[in-house]
Amino acid sequence: MKIVKRALLFFIIVILIILAYLIFNGYLLYKEAIDEKSLEDRISELQSEEHFTHYNDVPDYYLKAVVSVEDHRFYSHGGVDIIATGRAMFNNIKAMAYVEGGSSISQQVAKNLCFTQEKTLYRKIAELFVVHQLEKNYSKEEILELYINNIYFGDGYYNIYDASMRIF
Repeated sequence: MKIVKRALLFFIIVILIILAYLIFNGYLLYKEAIDEKSLEDRISELQSEEHFTHYNDVPDYYLKAVVSVEDHRFYSHGGVDIIATGRAMFNNIKAMAYVEGGSSISQQVAKNLCFTQEKTLYRKIAELFVVHQLEKNYSKEEILELYINNIYFGDGYYNIYDASMRIF
């Protein structure tokens, strides 16, 4: 029994060391991005773009559709949807590849504002630090407004205005 307890303790310590290493490197990536340009400056830059579309100028049914499809628990979580993240992790481990994303709307805003599209664990952890800043300093409506103005709609369009002009 003593050997089992020691093995379990060793396993827990190894897991904690790995987690600390991942979190530390994610924090360094976050710090590098924020030191390069603050989150507030990045948001101001996005908001000053010619075709930035304000939340109140977008039909309510469209906003509800976006939330329904992208992150239906958006208004009830603090920036990270643990259920979606867990599901994605399970499916990715099962497939032994990145086959599914579990990013919330807030995480996608953080990624698009501060990081590349490269899929790494460090970037995912760095996103969490940005998400914390977003959720602390901006309303859900403001975050959704940022989302519709910096996501890829396809065909080279990265905001709702340009995409709607192309479609309509």
